[in-house]
Amino acid sequence: MMDAVKLAIAGAALLLVAAGAVAAGILPPAELVGIAERVAPILGFVVAVTIVAELAARAGVFDVAAGWLARASGGRTTVLWLLIVALAVVATAFLSLDTTAVLLTPVVVAVARANGLPPLPFAFTTVWLANTASLVLPVSNLTNLLALGRLPEGGPAAFIALMGPSAAVAIVVTVGLLFLIHRRSLAGRFLPAPIPRATDRVQLVAASIVVVVLMPALVSGVEPWIPATIAAVALVALFAWRSPRALTPRLVPWQLLVFAAGLFTAMSALESLGSAVVVEVVAGEAGGPAELWRLAGTALVTANAVDNLPAYLLLESTANTPERLGALLVGVNAGPLITPWASLATLLWHERLTSVGVEVPWRRFVLWGLIAAPLVVALAVVPLVLR
Repeated sequence: MMDAVKLAIAGAALLLVAAGAVAAGILPPAELVGIAERVAPILGFVVAVTIVAELAARAGVFDVAAGWLARASGGRTTVLWLLIVALAVVATAFLSLDTTAVLLTPVVVAVARANGLPPLPFAFTTVWLANTASLVLPVSNLTNLLALGRLPEGGPAAFIALMGPSAAVAIVVTVGLLFLIHRRSLAGRFLPAPIPRATDRVQLVAASIVVVVLMPALVSGVEPWIPATIAAVALVALFAWRSPRALTPRLVPWQLLVFAAGLFTAMSALESLGSAVVVEVVAGEAGGPAELWRLAGTALVTANAVDNLPAYLLLESTANTPERLGALLVGVNAGPLITPWASLATLLWHERLTSVGVEVPWRRFVLWGLIAAPLVVALAVVPLVLR
């Protein structure tokens, strides 16, 4: 809760900065209209998919899915972990990295505890894959949705063609590192616990159908906010019928909306002051393969210094080719594995772990991240270099 409050405060402060820029004539009012036109569909998607994920979780979709995975593993810890990896990748790809961090993390912790396994390896798996697997689809990360409009052809197919190989590399390297780090904890067998029972089977089945139908709709070529909104309305109607008390204003991610609105306007004001000139000096410009690694490295460092969303907005003007745009996304999506504030998903992940009584050793998190982030980013840029 404290992380969410801090996020809202930061957003409000950024909005005040942007208002000052407008009053001073730095940011023309016409620019605000352009910002609104660009970000309104994106924020609409964020709201809708958050409502879908929250209500699906309350219906027990993730709990039952994880319970079935434990049963399907045959009591082998490594197999269960690999199934959790697959679930985290799918959840991140289709429902966004924040869904994996916020909703899947407590589920996998509960599954680990129910089966007598240490929860930390599973928790680290969700947060690392929430970041690195967010390169898969446009809807996986807010940065991807922002980048989608900069692709010459646009659409999910063009995004997948550009980022698919890099996403595959990032996921494989992440999984390999996680296994090496946690291999002792992932050895052995366990006796699978019973699959958790849903309190409302009708609600569970209906919510599961909505989520399954939504996933392909998000990559159908229709603007993502449209199917996400339809799914959100369907689940709200379902809960209004079966569990009306679950429908509260807290389903809407108000803090994230305030933060994003303030960030977009503040970054536009900064760009009006000529930040692009400074950024180009640091991040370089279109050139040989080394320039792609340079941009990705700059994005990695910037994301871990200030957060990945402002890092993307700050460096976006330098991504003037599809390959450079891809390198930027690799840096800001797969790179935030070092500092706790590098990704909103990491902050939300930590908040959820605290709420279920799991202590995060930040020193270990940072040390592992210092190894993983540069390696994942460097290797994920290779497919872009080879294009």
